[in-house]
Amino acid sequence: VPEHVWRINLDPPEEAQQNLSFGAADRWWEQTDLTKLILASNKLQSLSEDVQLLPALTVLDVHDNQLTSLPSALGQLQNLQKLDVSHNKLRSLPEELLQLPRLRSLLVQHNELGQLPEGLGHLLSLEELDVSNNQLTAIPTSFALLVNLVRLNLACNQLKELPADLSAMKSLRQLDCTKNYLETVPPKLATMASLEQLYLRKNKLRSLPELPSCKLLKELHAGENQIESLNAEDLKQLSSLCVLELRDNRIKAVPEEITVLQRLERLDLANNDISRQGLPYTLGNLPQLKFLALEGNPLRTIRRDLLQKGTQELLKYLRSKIQDDGPGPREEPPVTAMTLPSHSKVNIHAITTLKLLEYSDKQAAEIPGAVFDAVGANPVVTVNFSKNQLRDIPPRLVELKDSVCDVSLGFNKISSISSELCLLQKLTHLDLRNNLLTALPEEMEALKRLHTINLAFNRFKVFPSVLYHLPALETILLSNNQVGSIDPVQLKGMEKLGTLDLQNNDLLQVPPELGNCENLRSLLLEGNPFRTPRAAVLAKGTAALLEYLRSRIPT
Repeated sequence: VPEHVWRINLDPPEEAQQNLSFGAADRWWEQTDLTKLILASNKLQSLSEDVQLLPALTVLDVHDNQLTSLPSALGQLQNLQKLDVSHNKLRSLPEELLQLPRLRSLLVQHNELGQLPEGLGHLLSLEELDVSNNQLTAIPTSFALLVNLVRLNLACNQLKELPADLSAMKSLRQLDCTKNYLETVPPKLATMASLEQLYLRKNKLRSLPELPSCKLLKELHAGENQIESLNAEDLKQLSSLCVLELRDNRIKAVPEEITVLQRLERLDLANNDISRQGLPYTLGNLPQLKFLALEGNPLRTIRRDLLQKGTQELLKYLRSKIQDDGPGPREEPPVTAMTLPSHSKVNIHAITTLKLLEYSDKQAAEIPGAVFDAVGANPVVTVNFSKNQLRDIPPRLVELKDSVCDVSLGFNKISSISSELCLLQKLTHLDLRNNLLTALPEEMEALKRLHTINLAFNRFKVFPSVLYHLPALETILLSNNQVGSIDPVQLKGMEKLGTLDLQNNDLLQVPPELGNCENLRSLLLEGNPFRTPRAAVLAKGTAALLEYLRSRIPT
């Protein structure tokens, strides 16, 4: 590294020597110290101890060099927030690294580390730690102190076990343990309440971990292990799961209870030992399932060409078999099965075991009374009346108000919301996509627990103002409408809002103040007629978009 880089804060720049009369305001080198230094993708074999001459550094990036060690002077950089030393040849990390109180991101993947400093847990501000692709055989117990860590990547090491103390990481959302030698996962990990993504692929697991408290877990990747069976009770706990990846295991049967996973979008069971008897046809009823992989299993009754036609055809086939699949081996269904005029049975089993009331894809103009009668005293949590010809909210929905949390009325012809819906005060998920709605009633303010609402493909011309008053809302899907404006001040007040999808609307401008909504993790604005921000800015993702918008706020 050229000497003058280290001395950039100390020495006046060359242009100052050229006898130009800089006024005090123009003497920038006296006013600001260097904060970011990027030396990536060079051929550096060492870093000078002179790095301590840059005490204001917040970012130091030396990835993709040939460093075999790091200078102890790094410990002097008290303002450092991000350190990227990945893709080098480091065999150890200096103890001085543990003296960086503000360090939030430490990237050391693709090195030759055999162990980590025991005191690594003292980096209390750490939010992101990537130690993947090293030669680690153990994790320091002090990791338990990293209570602010959000992402931890331990992939491609030689770990035979995970310390149970990891469970103390209360903020951890993403844990990647791909390609290690894990045979079990400590039961205490089940208490990691913030965990959203767990990667356990390419290990030696014989069963899925029990994760009863991981209520936010959205993705579980456990392919290429030695899992032989799925425990129905464990599956029931994973109510938020969207992705379940179990390919290349030895699973022989899928329990009926998998249909409890009502939010499942991707299910990969390819290359297992599942026979026809081991596959419940009710998989076809999972309402959100967009991807189902079953190839490479001994499913003799499902033709290979059907498996290759894609998920929708496969689900259609499974649904068509539900009627044939009586309760026992080819018995006639008992006479008590409730038969409706429209020759469609109410699935009593779904009501009692899955707490699911389903009457979808029937093109019905109204829901027959017998459907609601079948509920009896059973508590129903999920209602699916999608893909019908309903013009109104079914009035008898209100009978389920003490238990129902998730209502799907998508793909109907509903043009207004009646007050019955506003009485379902336990509602957390509401799907009204593909209807004819133009407005939402103010009475919906009563839905204090609602955290996801899908209003895509309707006819809204203005952003429904009642949404601003629903404090629990985390996800608003409003794409493919005609919304012309949004109120960034009211949106900023929605502290839980993480996803806002406004793609394909009529927004002529994006208010810069939207950049202040720093809780947004996903802001989707493509397909609107505004000129700025340009597509290149949108393509950089939400964090960059919000930063761009903030920079445009008039001061």
